[in-house]
Amino acid sequence: MSEDRATEILKNAILLEKRGHAFYSKVAQQARGEAVKKFFQLMAEEEVNHVQILSDQFKSYRSNKKFKPRDHIGQAEFTTVSEILTTDLKRQIAAADYEAAAIAAAMAMEKNAIQIYAARAAETQDPDEKELYGWLADWETRHLDFLAKIDRDLTEEIWHDNRFWPF
Repeated sequence: MSEDRATEILKNAILLEKRGHAFYSKVAQQARGEAVKKFFQLMAEEEVNHVQILSDQFKSYRSNKKFKPRDHIGQAEFTTVSEILTTDLKRQIAAADYEAAAIAAAMAMEKNAIQIYAARAAETQDPDEKELYGWLADWETRHLDFLAKIDRDLTEEIWHDNRFWPF
């Protein structure tokens, strides 16, 4: 007996968020700089929040084949870039190749999550499910934008330090 598409997506989404949590937690544990550790811990906490939201939706859907309306709305907002994107964070990431590679890997994870969530939001007819996955896609897009900014800044610093600029 095959399960329905909504259940399959929820299970995969929970797994995706748990993998994100494991990844960010591991990088935080291994980070040498305090700013880098704090950044990756924050990202890990965000994933725990998503796991909880998705798990609650899974329980609701499993028991009555309905998504809980607006359950995720009002959750804490992602900390603003200005609060996190400090000179110390960029300096500590630039100084450590492992953390810079982790940023690139995190970007790939976030892109994957966005694609899954946006696709499900587009295909479902259930308005509560559409809202949930649209909200998650937006949230992950904020994560990706933030990570991309760090990556761009690090790349420009490397180019500058190695005199890759033509002027």
